[in-house]
Amino acid sequence: MRDLPPKPPSRPDKVSLWRYMRLFRRDILSAQPARLYRAWMAEFRTPFFRSYLLNQTDLVKTVLKERPDDFPKSERISEGLRPLLGDSVFLTNGERWKRQRRIIDPAFEGGRLRDTYPAMWAAGQQAVARLRLRAGHNVEIEEVTSHAAADVIFRTLFSVPIEDRMAQAVFREFRTYQRSQPLLNLAAFVPLPRWMPRFFSRQTKASARKIRALITQMTEARRAEIDAGTAPDDLATKIMTTPDPESGELFSVEEMVDQVAIFFLAGHETSASALAWALYLMARYPDWQEQVAQEARQLETGAFSEMSGLRISRDVFRETLRLYPPVPMMVRAASCPERFRDRDIAKGAQIVVSPWHLHRHERLWDDPDSFDPTRWETQNGKNCAREAFIPFSAGARVCPGAGFAMIEGPLLLSLLLRDFKVAVVDTPEPVAHLTVRSRTGIRLHVVERD
Repeated sequence: MRDLPPKPPSRPDKVSLWRYMRLFRRDILSAQPARLYRAWMAEFRTPFFRSYLLNQTDLVKTVLKERPDDFPKSERISEGLRPLLGDSVFLTNGERWKRQRRIIDPAFEGGRLRDTYPAMWAAGQQAVARLRLRAGHNVEIEEVTSHAAADVIFRTLFSVPIEDRMAQAVFREFRTYQRSQPLLNLAAFVPLPRWMPRFFSRQTKASARKIRALITQMTEARRAEIDAGTAPDDLATKIMTTPDPESGELFSVEEMVDQVAIFFLAGHETSASALAWALYLMARYPDWQEQVAQEARQLETGAFSEMSGLRISRDVFRETLRLYPPVPMMVRAASCPERFRDRDIAKGAQIVVSPWHLHRHERLWDDPDSFDPTRWETQNGKNCAREAFIPFSAGARVCPGAGFAMIEGPLLLSLLLRDFKVAVVDTPEPVAHLTVRSRTGIRLHVVERD
């Protein structure tokens, strides 16, 4: 019997609308039918909406790469995330989004990865030091990876470690927020009139207010440092001093708060999710764990050039992103009538591109549910990497921090496994909160290596 990593159960193919809503509220992933792992396209009809999930790669390419302006981010997705993210680049569309990307993108260009690497290395060393205090015990590893990923964000964005008082306050409040707010809420599927109030939990709204207030303090302090000529050369300074090349305008403090909120969400929550699943997979498949640990012994000086030697770690991390993509679904809206696979799609219909299903599609990938880092060297793996692997989205709206994440993930994975062995305690159940997490956490037994 093959040893497959955990996958959520699928619901029956046909359920009532109310049953679906209850399943959806509990978990997006297990609320979907098994046929989505084989379908090229699926239509969902309710009295409130029509949505279409696309797995056919040329249709995914059309939506994300060829005609992104015709398929903007769904405004309904904004309903659930607006309290924290405001008008961040993650939620906006059209000219406003294009202006934001023109200002943000230069901070993440290739040369900046080398500049931010020392901060990643320092965060990795601190993660190792913190985990050493817990060695010999069962450890909830999502807490470890969340701490490490938050440390990376604060060091690279604001040049402060996670131990900084303000950084600690943001990190603690975000831990409260992430469990109270799902990636999608009912408003993502039921069109509500603009005048109708949006009902978020009291805890969600309170956490969002506190996080934004703390980020505002950090942003205003950085603006003062920039004006005084004393600001460090980090990502926040780069973004806040980069004018829009078309208008010459800078981000206001309020606009920067929106962007910092999504940087923290995208750069902390998603990285923490991927790293936690990578460590679990290494515990489940100890032969791969030993290969990563052996390779990681070359990490000695903190020089950026050492990253080129982490081939196994990169393949392991990429395979983790395939099996457990941090953002499981992306929702777009059809801005005009379309016809896909002989189906008429009305203006305003929801178009769902699901990395979760695309990455495990039975008609695209060889043995899609297995953990196999060697697949990336096969012809099937190379083809799918180009056409059916989108952990950071694709096209114009690809995550600007994708290159950043592909340095951070393999580095932290390698540093932790160089110094520690991890073993499975119990089997986690994947669910979708803000990202793909385990329903009850991921517990691993951690011991120091000799």
